Amino acid sequence: MPNIFPEVVRLGKYEVEKGKSSVSGLSSGAFMTVQLHLAHSASFAGAGVVAGGPYRGVETFRGAAPLAEDAYELNALQLCMAPLLPELAPNARRSLQLAQEAEQAGKIDALSNLRNNRVYIFTGTQDNVVHSPVVAQTRELYRLLGLSDANLAYHDDLPAGHSLITDNPEDSPLELNQPPYLNNGGFMQSHRILNHIYPDLKPPAERLSGRLLRFDQSEFLDGQQAYASMGKFGYAYVPQAVADGAPARVHIALHGCKQGYSYVDFSYGRADISSQPPYGNRYVTTTGYNYLADSNNIIVLYPQASGSDDNQAQNPDGCWDWWGYSSDDPANPDYYSRNAVQIRAIHAMLDRLGG
Repeated sequence: MPNIFPEVVRLGKYEVEKGKSSVSGLSSGAFMTVQLHLAHSASFAGAGVVAGGPYRGVETFRGAAPLAEDAYELNALQLCMAPLLPELAPNARRSLQLAQEAEQAGKIDALSNLRNNRVYIFTGTQDNVVHSPVVAQTRELYRLLGLSDANLAYHDDLPAGHSLITDNPEDSPLELNQPPYLNNGGFMQSHRILNHIYPDLKPPAERLSGRLLRFDQSEFLDGQQAYASMGKFGYAYVPQAVADGAPARVHIALHGCKQGYSYVDFSYGRADISSQPPYGNRYVTTTGYNYLADSNNIIVLYPQASGSDDNQAQNPDGCWDWWGYSSDDPANPDYYSRNAVQIRAIHAMLDRLGG
């Protein structure tokens, strides 16, 4: 097991194969996964979406625009995740139209890049945070974008709550909807995601060979830390073979709300990880990504969002921005584009790594 509190290093460059990176996430990380996947489709070979809605979902239902800043948050957190009526749910066809408009405006990469990608989508039948009909619209969006059924894995029959699933006995029972949103279902969902995106993978390593790196995220934020709502540190797991020069791929793993390093046990609230139990590092250390990555020369990048409830970035639960809180101009949010502060920072990290 790598040191949970490694020294801070500068993120390095490796022999990464261009266009073969991937991204996955849970909840707000899943919404961000879809946005990042479409914004930088030329960089990716696939994605994993666990309990996440379609691209620009908060703008896809009737009456969603124009929206004031506070209305965006209300619609995002209430209507987009758990719609009260069918007509208020996100709509894949409207999502496609918004993606095409962003493409035509030069705000995202060409959507045609996505047709041969492989995408894993999951929704639990007991999820009362992001309802299954919302996630079903994500599947429909990717179908509309041209993905074949062979490349699009959709799972909606497991009685899981709002969570990334693990085989860790210390994690919550499968059906619960509670922090840390890691539930024991007897398998590592991270392995299923990666095995779908990359069908040629070897079994996971029994022991980790590489290093868990901690790096300063601020150098990727172009001085926009106040708006970004991202933690000071990010993490990356680098297998030893990759450090020695072997060709590699990068997988970006995006945590959900209350899962970044600045969160510890629910009874503690937010705290400095140096003085509290490493609850907030569990997405990095116990979700299984690193073990499968180790045996397959995959770098796992773990960017970190952080909580902020100031006037510039109202995000107390440390969620990734999928409704516009980080936009400079709330009347014209750009959270979905290559220019969005979080998307730009994460892609800059990928670029640094070589992908």
